[in-house]
Amino acid sequence: MARPQALIIGLGQFGMAVLRSLASSKMDVIAIDRNAEAVQVASSFAKEAACFDATDEEALARAAPGDRDVCLCCIGEESREGAILVTALLRKLGAPRVIARASDELLERILYLVGAHEVVNPERAYGQRLAARLLYQGITEAVPLGDDLIMSEIVAPPALRARPLSELELPKSYGITVVAIRRTDSAGQSRVIRPTPKLELHENDRMIVVAAPGAVETLMERMS
Repeated sequence: MARPQALIIGLGQFGMAVLRSLASSKMDVIAIDRNAEAVQVASSFAKEAACFDATDEEALARAAPGDRDVCLCCIGEESREGAILVTALLRKLGAPRVIARASDELLERILYLVGAHEVVNPERAYGQRLAARLLYQGITEAVPLGDDLIMSEIVAPPALRARPLSELELPKSYGITVVAIRRTDSAGQSRVIRPTPKLELHENDRMIVVAAPGAVETLMERMS
């Protein structure tokens, strides 16, 4: 079975981080940047790395965006026009899924208008995650799943412990769905277990939950 392929354009800090993560998984990555030094670094991780200006339609076409499972335009704030043009060219060249990076809401709207299937703002996402951790110490991680859902990892509040999950009625009361429990034993070994209605939370358990924005914060405020 063929391995999935990703085309990454723009090898700044964000693009390089995505490249390293995807390359360490079961995905072949083709990396492109006009900076030869960045391409040289990327060649250690990517299946292929090429140095050219991706705003050149003929050059970009040779990278065959239409044959890749996903194409990521990771061009940063230094070239807003480049990010817009590359995103539009990827769609024009038949890319089946285009994810683009934006640094502000205006650029985000423009990228959607020129064809991006998804737009990410890593600075905003990290800021939101950090703010949640600072405001609510029980929240150890929060990852947006689009605009309407957030996956969070939270330390189980004492008021929720030693009671079956079914009795807590978290979906009904808070709109929170528990998808997994991260449990650490006395030896310090951590494992993830599947929740069941009869499962009771222990001290130091961490709940991995999915909910609408604000739901987890409401829970933590009421349980504090």
